Amino acid sequence: MAVRILHCGKSIENYNLCAEKRVAGFTKRVAEKGDIVYVAVKVGKSTICGVRGRLDEVTMDKPWEDSDRYVQAFKMIDVEFCKPFDLKILAEPGGQYWPIKYIQGSKEIKDERAIELLEQTFVANKQESLQRLEEDLDSEEEYEEEYDEEEMSEDEVALQEHIKIMGTFETVRFLNETDPYMGLENSVNNYFYELFPDFPCESSLLIKENKMFKTSGVDSGNKKNVSGIQGIPDALLIKYTKDDEVPLKVILIEYECYGEAKIKTIEKFNYLNGHIIPQLMRFASTFSIVTDRQIREKTVKLWTDKIMSYIYEDISIRDKVTSWIKELYPDIDEQQIALKLNNLLIQAFQTNLGIMLIIDELNNEQRDTIKNIIGSFKLENSDSISFYGYVVRLEQKINVINESLEYALSVQQFY
Repeated sequence: MAVRILHCGKSIENYNLCAEKRVAGFTKRVAEKGDIVYVAVKVGKSTICGVRGRLDEVTMDKPWEDSDRYVQAFKMIDVEFCKPFDLKILAEPGGQYWPIKYIQGSKEIKDERAIELLEQTFVANKQESLQRLEEDLDSEEEYEEEYDEEEMSEDEVALQEHIKIMGTFETVRFLNETDPYMGLENSVNNYFYELFPDFPCESSLLIKENKMFKTSGVDSGNKKNVSGIQGIPDALLIKYTKDDEVPLKVILIEYECYGEAKIKTIEKFNYLNGHIIPQLMRFASTFSIVTDRQIREKTVKLWTDKIMSYIYEDISIRDKVTSWIKELYPDIDEQQIALKLNNLLIQAFQTNLGIMLIIDELNNEQRDTIKNIIGSFKLENSDSISFYGYVVRLEQKINVINESLEYALSVQQFY
């Protein structure tokens, strides 16, 4: 368990959202479940804090307008409030450059004096509810620390953490989507949980059997099949989140790869608009209210039955998933677990559905276009279908001495 300060820069809106939505977002992967986080924001010339909480499970809920900046997001539990106080109190144990020592990069605070001072000050000012802050006119300005790096001594500069480079890589192309050795789909499936820590293995289920599920999408205007053909997602992901109103989320995964076959810009453009987007629309339309209710319910039942069969064919998978149900309903009878799971899956298809695109190239404009299209399809509770976009690249290590080829996978998320 670590103690950290999460600085929201000058965005009072983000600060209030952290407190009200009980979420914490980090621009780098530095935090872990169980960490204690003091949430701070720049107001005028002061850095103040009035909220703290303990990090719980990772979440895909990123309510901030600049959500793309945050590669890590956690739910917060044990959230407490106090009368906002100035973090400049940390200058006493930390010296003139205390922001570098305690705030920069949300690093772990290891100075026991600083931790104790934060605790004492917070408790002394504790109050029952959040004291919302008013948005500062300068909130759009880039956050700047209260120190001049040009005047810093060598010892003070040494307090800053330099990036540790573990190796040098260059991006190379996947061969295609399906190649067993140099294909995007197999590479991602083999390292799925390492690539996507937002979906921990213990609280999610990846079903890679891509022939299990078929869809037949409809166009929202005339209710005809989109492109007139069925779609088959490449994988299916079930995400469990205990405290969510709908604890299960079903996510349809589509792998796409330009690879070595589609190099020219026009080729990629035509493939994106002629194949990828229509395919994602087929997935979305299948479970959207644009589809006839009877057809939709038939598809949901068919898919749910297949998921249930998949779960109960493997003891380890069955034990993991049934543990979710027991956590939600501690007094449930063993014979009722399967029925409850079945009902939760149906509820997820009806009200908590997402579509994930994993591709080797995607820009912000394309992401926004796809997100808007998918978001136009509504579920039974009037919520939009969620869209998650990830760019996965194949990286080859640059090493002229070692002749053996070494590779890595990199990932960039688009929410």
